[in-house]
Amino acid sequence: MPRRQILSSEEQERLLVIPDDEMILTRMCFLNEQDIALINKHRRPANRLGFAVLLCYLRGPGFIPDKSNPPHSGVISRIISRLNLQPDLWPEYASREQTRWEHLTELYRYLKLSPFSRSMQKDCIRHLHPYAMRTDKGFMLAEEMLSWLHNNNVIFPSVDVIERTLAEVVTLADRAVFSVLTAQLEKQHESALDSLLISEGEQPSRLAWLLQPPGKINGKNVLQHIDRLNSIAALELPDGIALSVHQNRLLKLAREGRKMSSRDLAKFTDVRRYATLVCVIQEARATLTDEVIELHERILGTLFSQAKRTQAERLQLTGKLIQSKLKQYVTVGQALLHARESGEDPWAAIEDVLPWQEFISSLEETQFLSRKGNFDPLHLIIEKYSTLRKYAPRMLSALQFIATPAAQTLSDALDTIREMYRKQLRKVPPAAPTGFIPESWRKLVLTPSGIDRKYYEFCVLNELKGALRSGDIWVKGSRRYRNFDDYLIPAAEFEKSRHNDQLQLAVQTDCQAYLQARMTLLASRLEEVNGMALAGDLPDVDISDKGVKITPLENSVPSGVSSFADLVYGILPHPKITEILEEVDSWTGFTRHFTHLKKNNVRPKDGRLLLTTILADGINLGLTKMAESCPGATKSSLEGIQAWYIRDETYSAALTELVNAQKARPLAAFWGDGTTSSSDGQNFRVGSHGRYAGQVNLKYGQEPGVQIYTHISDQYSPFYAKVISRVRDSTHVLDGLLYHESDLEITEHYTDTAGFTEHVFALMHLLGFAFAPRIRDLHDKRLFIHGKAVRYPGLQSVISTTSLNIKDIEAHWDEVLRLATSIKQGTVTASLMMKKLASYPKQKRTRQSAERDWPHRADTIYAGLVPRSQSAPTRTGGAE
Repeated sequence: MPRRQILSSEEQERLLVIPDDEMILTRMCFLNEQDIALINKHRRPANRLGFAVLLCYLRGPGFIPDKSNPPHSGVISRIISRLNLQPDLWPEYASREQTRWEHLTELYRYLKLSPFSRSMQKDCIRHLHPYAMRTDKGFMLAEEMLSWLHNNNVIFPSVDVIERTLAEVVTLADRAVFSVLTAQLEKQHESALDSLLISEGEQPSRLAWLLQPPGKINGKNVLQHIDRLNSIAALELPDGIALSVHQNRLLKLAREGRKMSSRDLAKFTDVRRYATLVCVIQEARATLTDEVIELHERILGTLFSQAKRTQAERLQLTGKLIQSKLKQYVTVGQALLHARESGEDPWAAIEDVLPWQEFISSLEETQFLSRKGNFDPLHLIIEKYSTLRKYAPRMLSALQFIATPAAQTLSDALDTIREMYRKQLRKVPPAAPTGFIPESWRKLVLTPSGIDRKYYEFCVLNELKGALRSGDIWVKGSRRYRNFDDYLIPAAEFEKSRHNDQLQLAVQTDCQAYLQARMTLLASRLEEVNGMALAGDLPDVDISDKGVKITPLENSVPSGVSSFADLVYGILPHPKITEILEEVDSWTGFTRHFTHLKKNNVRPKDGRLLLTTILADGINLGLTKMAESCPGATKSSLEGIQAWYIRDETYSAALTELVNAQKARPLAAFWGDGTTSSSDGQNFRVGSHGRYAGQVNLKYGQEPGVQIYTHISDQYSPFYAKVISRVRDSTHVLDGLLYHESDLEITEHYTDTAGFTEHVFALMHLLGFAFAPRIRDLHDKRLFIHGKAVRYPGLQSVISTTSLNIKDIEAHWDEVLRLATSIKQGTVTASLMMKKLASYPKQKRTRQSAERDWPHRADTIYAGLVPRSQSAPTRTGGAE
């Protein structure tokens, strides 16, 4: 069997290479007086050059230059300049093997270096083992290996030796991971796992059934998912069986297992098969749990939408009748008024304009028209009770909900409903919890005859949706609805990082010092803007009693630009998109990042099939139509490429390669310096089976679709893209700034109105980004300051009557810093926390501290009105 290959050929070439970085080369080639004295002991100029080159290589990167290839030209040029030597001496030195060996021996003593012996290799393997337990990515392990060798003054071995060492490390780590995952399994567990791979006739295996997606949004599919969860629970795997394995390893094994057929899994050795199945089951449990909750939320959303639509249709159908009744009763009312003024009989007055029997019939019709269901969709939601009742009992039985103290009443209500289902009670107990019921539901739920069961269940399950999103209630075994504190870095680790000044935040961590600095800055900026407002010196901005009015920007593009652009594009060649992909790949090599899921160093043999599959994704054509359009490509071959080589991480790495390549081109600097960016979402309709995965966003019509949220730099490179649901764009703004892998250093970001919320403003400030959103309803916004608004008469219309709550900020300062640090360090994604914060009730203190009572928001009056109005490029940056 051939030896396992850890590094690809490209990675091997990159491993021992000197970068073209002036700072690195200068530091590497620095020679002190002692070095020069040692070099000058060698009489021949060629020997002095060769000795100096070996010295710089060994002390710098730590490896010996290949004698068959010349050293880096930057190294040679710096050394000959320092030693006053001729540039053509290296070939003479390289031909003398004995001299080279003697020089190396001398340098080992001088630099106190040790060779990479077998005992040193064992020490290196022991050092790398914990890292390999976290990841099996060869290049990351190789970099750690070289760092360890350098710190221990060990000479770097050849790439082949490094490869063999890493292969041994990864193999040992794989075995250790398998051993940890299977250590707690008993015979009955192994038999149960093996049974998942058995298929009967044409039926898929039990494992394939467990991994099926939810499909159409309805109660039937919720029940099927609950059946899958119950099947996993029936395996009775030990609790916490996968907690000792790093999440990276767990996810990789799970992805491998999901991609493989049951027949292929059955061919694994016992320990590897059981370990892989454990990972697949653990991930499937979390995925199924989240999907059950998501299905429930989307069913509720559909039911409420249907109720609103029914209410609107009824109102439209009865609109003319309602109008006629209004006119009729206006006529009756006028007749009664006239009768009172003239002293006539009111009953006769009514009958003069409307016969009495018709009046009685009209009252009955009006009473029917005035039903609350015609004006409030909540009254109609009860018509869909059977849909909810179909799956709710089993959902509450299958999922374990755990509440924080803030949601304990709602948790008690869930227990009440669960008990009613279990005992088949027809009425809600009089003592059932009701403190959680919103005002809009109370009259429907709490009736004179008692608690209305149907409305009570609807209300509880609807409030559960909000509590799950905010984190007030979490679900055991879920990935998306975990305990809020579990998302953050541990409190002890946070305090340690804070003590060592390693929070990596852009603000002072001492609350009093921070507040003092911000209040001083705020006061000075308010004074400046107030003076300019009173004098009418704010360009394009008018602040009056009605609020802020900003003059719209005029088109700054010269009139001849459009025709000139058409002329330029007209003389450019018109190649096929496939030719462009191949040519760009020849420049950048971005396809090397599309590696095999199981073998990180293996790439597709047919590069054109890979590009064809990428193109199918890029133009949203689908593999079936792409295979029909491309000779030599079959659907199965494209599916194989997509299954094993195309993943989020491979797309991300390839995109990074392209962005970095563009940044390195001098032409890109004419557009910008790569420090500014903007983001926006695009909606793409989905069809066929994808309709079930898509969501309806009324902004884009009634058809289901998915949105892709893209960040674009001022150099026009899309450095981050993410598929999102129908939530507001602002949820994902920070993800692109924090988690892109390119060399861009973004400092300022623009969005449209959909990308703006108070949470984004606060976290942008904490994380060190300047935020420049386009705010559509700016005239409705108010600034919170410390002190009285009367001190700034020119700004009173834009200053809130409520002052900043400084005590609240001080009380929750540590919580806010811990949240921001967790986002910065990647412990939790920014988008997930934004969803949680957006779902919190208004009384939640941490949210207030991170939102309304944040001092930096008030001084944005300066940032928003003065420099932005004085600088056209800043005001137009979002559009650019």
